[in-house]
Amino acid sequence: MANITASMVKDLREKTGAGMMDCKTALGETKGDIEAAIDWLRKKGLSKAAKKSGRIAAEGLVAVYVRGLDGVVVEVNSETDFVARNADFQALARNIARLAVETGATDVEALKAAPYPGGGTLSDAIANAIATIGENMTLRRAASVHVDQGFIGQYVHNAVTEGLGKIGVLVALESKGDPQALAPLGRLIALHVAAANPLALDPSDLDPAIIEREKTVLAGKNEGKPAHVLEKIVASGLKTYFKEVCLLEQKSIHTEQHGDKTIGQAIKEAEKSAGTPVTLKAFARYALGEGIEKHETDFAAEVAAAGGQI
Repeated sequence: MANITASMVKDLREKTGAGMMDCKTALGETKGDIEAAIDWLRKKGLSKAAKKSGRIAAEGLVAVYVRGLDGVVVEVNSETDFVARNADFQALARNIARLAVETGATDVEALKAAPYPGGGTLSDAIANAIATIGENMTLRRAASVHVDQGFIGQYVHNAVTEGLGKIGVLVALESKGDPQALAPLGRLIALHVAAANPLALDPSDLDPAIIEREKTVLAGKNEGKPAHVLEKIVASGLKTYFKEVCLLEQKSIHTEQHGDKTIGQAIKEAEKSAGTPVTLKAFARYALGEGIEKHETDFAAEVAAAGGQI
């Protein structure tokens, strides 16, 4: 067994750009032969994958998967929207969501280290997909919801196929009632979440920093007013803000079914037909590419530059 030193791993990593553990594995497989290890990585597609890892991946798919009382939503990114229509990429995204439910892992690094169907880890599967499809890909994030009893509602917007699209939503309804009786409500709330994009379930669920920032903005807009007046203005402004960003306080977008009710009131109304309390325990919403800075390019200028016109 060859003695694989840290300096050998470092040297191979610098030559190929592959991951540290992949380099260590390659050196072990080739008994410490650097050149053979480079070829081993190339054959596995890992060196090629590493070269693509610096490219921005802001397209791709959001995958939603529900199994019984557990649901997961994941975002898997690629460089171009074209890849989202690739059957292999779709299978990868779908398998990642299933793997997250089966392992209970939503931490990205833990999920990437999980065994992948067919052998190796999820990290290996992603590297192989990069080498095969030819674009950088990343597992960006994952979230889960769970209920002990009840129903997990789901919705995928701009779906390219079942469970895969541009926006994925999960809604966890806790109740001792018939799960199937909760299905229509879960679907409607998931649709609402996709459209309204709430930040939290209720004010107590909001990040305190967000509330403080809103207070500062309200106070700044009314600077110069007496303290007792300012206090009332800020309190009133916060109530309005909570109605805008907290799911249970938002007016339902489904006026035909819910009239002028809030989501919280619509759930209370549903309890009558369910004959048992219903609690909206949690929700998760991912929109593809949100928060990722994309490179903006002027296609016409690129074409002109390529032709030597500018």
